Amino acid sequence: MKKTIIILAVVLMAGFTTKVMAQTSATVTGTTAGAVLITAMTLTQTAPLHFGSIVLTDALGGTVVLPSNSTTRGFTGGVATSAATPLATNAAYNVTGTMLETYAVTLPTTTVVTHVPVVTGVNTMDITSMTAHFLGAGADAVTSALSVSGTDSFTLGGTLSVKAAQVGGVYAGTFNVTVDYN
Repeated sequence: MKKTIIILAVVLMAGFTTKVMAQTSATVTGTTAGAVLITAMTLTQTAPLHFGSIVLTDALGGTVVLPSNSTTRGFTGGVATSAATPLATNAAYNVTGTMLETYAVTLPTTTVVTHVPVVTGVNTMDITSMTAHFLGAGADAVTSALSVSGTDSFTLGGTLSVKAAQVGGVYAGTFNVTVDYN
């Protein structure tokens, strides 16, 4: 009998100490979700960067500055303008991507152009200080925004350094221009 009372007492105590709770839940309505889908950017060159024909007036060298939005060159030192062809051209590019998104242009710090057939003497020149001018912009910049149709365009200029005792002739080289969303 004692065993039965002790077991009953333990069962009763366990029943009084256990909390019984009803199942409840909560729901938030109107929770937001989203995503940003951007299209891959494309960059197409439509004109090359060319400083045009230049006259070597002495063996000291000099610089030719081609603004980013004009083919009117500036000359210093032993170089001068020439009317011979080819004429100077700004590099020109078309950009496409997601409408109204902003993007940045990355330009090289130095580009080397080389007189290919000549392997002796001073046969390389540097192009530095490249700048970009975006369509409709009032000044040079490195950022712009794509239009409502997802397009934009820009032109480039820079400074060509003609070294002392530079070999006369045709010089060529390549460089990279990169665009990417901000």
